[in-house]
Amino acid sequence: MIFKRSERGTAPVEPVTLKILVAGGFGVGKTTLVGAVSEIKPLRTEETLSEAGRPVDDVDGVPGKHTTTVAMDFGRITLREDLVLYLFGTPGQDRFWFLWDELATGALGAVVLADTRRLEDCFAAVDYFERRSIPFVVGVNCFEGATRYPSDAVRHALDLDESTPVVLCDARGKESVKEVLIDVVEHAMAVGAAARQPVTT
Repeated sequence: MIFKRSERGTAPVEPVTLKILVAGGFGVGKTTLVGAVSEIKPLRTEETLSEAGRPVDDVDGVPGKHTTTVAMDFGRITLREDLVLYLFGTPGQDRFWFLWDELATGALGAVVLADTRRLEDCFAAVDYFERRSIPFVVGVNCFEGATRYPSDAVRHALDLDESTPVVLCDARGKESVKEVLIDVVEHAMAVGAAARQPVTT
């Protein structure tokens, strides 16, 4: 466990720990994102795609996809010595969505990872977090060869509120992913602060 000790040698302070979900469609890069930034060996629950699952596992647009997450991915990153994020990657296929409510319990916010070649695949994740009032950031994973669109164009296509951040990222890059996670924390804190403001008449 990581502790912060004051300059005068007083008792150590346990860091704040926050839970962040990483969601999105099948094959969008959730497992890659968690693995790129985690300071511990990520826990992964991947299984090989089988012929039995072919009717329900849509691999159109992800021809190199041979495995799928069947429960969750888990990683950890220390943003500051007094702030630790626990990352929970959700399964992307509909038949594993019964796990989402358990994973979402206690979450500060979420990253909805999107692929502009299959943008419709993240609609369900956006709807999930909107309906439960969980703050989220859309991270557009910039795959090689994919057309780059401005953030505003993606926001319009997803019919997002103007206050919902949309950021371009590379799920393989540690620094890129860190920036997305910082955006999630800042956005969630802003949403929480706004909710605590007294209503004026």
